[in-house]
Amino acid sequence: MNWARIGSWLRSWRHWLIAKGVLAIFALLRLMSADRALNLADRLGKTVGPWSGRHRVALGNLRKAYPEKSEEEIQAIAYDMWGHMARLAAEYVFLDRLFDFRPFSDAQHRVEVDGVDVFIRVVDSKKPRIFFTAHTGCFEMFPVAAATFGLDLVALFRAPNNPYLAEELSTARNVSNARMVASRSGAAISLARILEEDGSVGALVDQKFNGGILTTFFGRECQTSPLVPRLARQFDADIHPARCIRLPGNRYRLEILDPIEPARDANGEIDPAALAQQVNDIIEGWVREYPGQWMWFHKRWEIKERRKRGQKA
Repeated sequence: MNWARIGSWLRSWRHWLIAKGVLAIFALLRLMSADRALNLADRLGKTVGPWSGRHRVALGNLRKAYPEKSEEEIQAIAYDMWGHMARLAAEYVFLDRLFDFRPFSDAQHRVEVDGVDVFIRVVDSKKPRIFFTAHTGCFEMFPVAAATFGLDLVALFRAPNNPYLAEELSTARNVSNARMVASRSGAAISLARILEEDGSVGALVDQKFNGGILTTFFGRECQTSPLVPRLARQFDADIHPARCIRLPGNRYRLEILDPIEPARDANGEIDPAALAQQVNDIIEGWVREYPGQWMWFHKRWEIKERRKRGQKA
């Protein structure tokens, strides 16, 4: 009996069942208004999330990140996080309707953009640019915003392990018409070609990366992907922080900031290890400002000893 083949079949069957359940929920959400669907998702997330095994991971991370906070405060942040994550899932359904910002319009919008002048300067400039962001707020709105301003952005993304869900999310992400590059072998080459032509790339940089640069986040050691720091060094690219913040009433604020001044080595070139830490420090500041809008259930600080030994920044 081929147990490997049976295990593969069972995983595929489980992925299919999960995807069908999620897609059924998406279909129901589409029957509602965006506001009603987002509010319902928030309530469901706060009800179901705490029963998952990942809730224990989130609580453990929060206690270590905030030793000064009470248990009630820790629990409150975790509950907010589950509401945030459920909203994010629902937002994929309504992404084309939620982003209503129009440049140079005096009308009130659900989405506000802080950094319009930055977008305008970037579009008109001829220099390689890297935008980094984190899993805060509805981060999927950033490529939509870039397209609104006429910025040709190539976004690096990590597809879900579930191939059936990956296909659905890929369709939702096509709202912006932005080019997408999957985070896998060959991604660095694809992004390097874009930067070589003075293009713009965007990347989420707050996840664990086995074998990455040894850094700290909330005072604890973690490993950070070297891709963005190394590309920034190779092309001496401008490095722009960008984030999304959830506001009351199902509204959003996108913040696009001026490029940071990266740390450089004795030769005047960007120092990848120091830059990775700079990026982590910026993201930590964002998370501390809105702790309920980050995915605390992610094993950001997990480092395998065999990876850690001999690790160089």
